[in-house]
Amino acid sequence: MKGDPIIRLARVSKRFGNDTLAVSDMTLTINEGDFISFLGPSGCGKSTALKMIAGLLPVTSGTITIAPATGQTEHDLGFVFQEPTLMPWATVEDNVFLPLRLAGVGREAAAPRIAQALRDVGLTKFAQAYPRELSGGMKMRVSIARAMVTRPRILLMDEPFAALDEMTRAKLNNDVVRLAAEQGLTVIFVTHSVFESVFLSSRVVVMAARPGRVAADLTIDVPWPRAEDWRVSQEFSAEARRVSETLKGTLDAEHIDH
Repeated sequence: MKGDPIIRLARVSKRFGNDTLAVSDMTLTINEGDFISFLGPSGCGKSTALKMIAGLLPVTSGTITIAPATGQTEHDLGFVFQEPTLMPWATVEDNVFLPLRLAGVGREAAAPRIAQALRDVGLTKFAQAYPRELSGGMKMRVSIARAMVTRPRILLMDEPFAALDEMTRAKLNNDVVRLAAEQGLTVIFVTHSVFESVFLSSRVVVMAARPGRVAADLTIDVPWPRAEDWRVSQEFSAEARRVSETLKGTLDAEHIDH
């Protein structure tokens, strides 16, 4: 399933104007088809690293390289933020159309792609609804459809399900795994949740804070994608324990250092 390296971070650091060193010397290679979770406590640089990969933040030092596309993929990156960030005055369909409209794609040409993106997230019947009429989970589905409508090969997700209830979050986890598998996406997913990271990921990158850096890169060596019933298996529990202990060890080491 895994392909050649698609994203490389080489000794990447980010220092903000207030002299806060948010990320230090981060080196990581992500292969085509990987589903990577950045796992760690608040303030460990997960979202900062993700935004540097997306080009939303400049690096202070080091390099981030993304391999050139070889197929028909129109855009390298799709980004799903922590909040749905939908236009409240626009319908679901118009919210999903936005990135294509900004790219100069006409409504007629965009229509089948919008329809497909809404089918992918189960919102076909809500194309003419407004955000105020949707639940939190449905709003996030619109946000995912908007990121997918440009047909990216890399999907970056910044804690998109953190504010949702457990059942909705589990359902969306299943949907993201399915979409990633169907469309051959490379995904980087920021989360605080050990269980979410284990269920979703082929690799869990545990990040240490003060400043943010890679503390461990753990392979979840289970056939991917996983079915819903894997969540209640002994194997899942064992993987979650391993990741949790690694994270705890990282946090304990930080307390000793500081």
